[in-house]
Amino acid sequence: MAEIPSQESPIRLQGQILIADPSLRDGIFNRSVILVAEHNTDEGAYGLILNQPSGHRVGDFLSDDEFSALARIAVHVGGPVAREHLTFSALWWSDDKGLRFATRISAPDAIKHARNPGTLVRAFVGYSGWSDGQLEGELRRKSWFTAKPNEHILAQNHDQSLWSETLRGISPYHRIIAEASENPFMN
Repeated sequence: MAEIPSQESPIRLQGQILIADPSLRDGIFNRSVILVAEHNTDEGAYGLILNQPSGHRVGDFLSDDEFSALARIAVHVGGPVAREHLTFSALWWSDDKGLRFATRISAPDAIKHARNPGTLVRAFVGYSGWSDGQLEGELRRKSWFTAKPNEHILAQNHDQSLWSETLRGISPYHRIIAEASENPFMN
């Protein structure tokens, strides 16, 4: 897990994942795992929730022949911002650089990426965004755990199970959190 620096130290999160603290129970971020695609302390952050499938495929929204190669790609809810827009992203693993990604790519680029073995192409409605300093404040309030993605992230199910699987891999403490009841007061 990445250490949260003091308020004066810059936080660098691009390429890392955010894992929602269990206290974020309400709303779209409940048990979410977010890829931070862009992060700059002066401009804010942009990310995509990886584990919120919408239950739809691209073909449910785009039926023109030019999109037929993308018709079976799962659509995920990327976050609460701009949910009226459908965008594509590609993720792949590089042994020397770790998780690589291209976000907000065009449909033709998504088709090209989908032809590359080992590349996961996803469609997203919406994205997660933070203004300058907002995400840093949330991290200092411990609303998120941070981690570097491991090589198994592309092979895992990108549904609600990704939250607990990702937490289990961080440390024994996080394993306990991952295995705790979602509502401990119901026990």
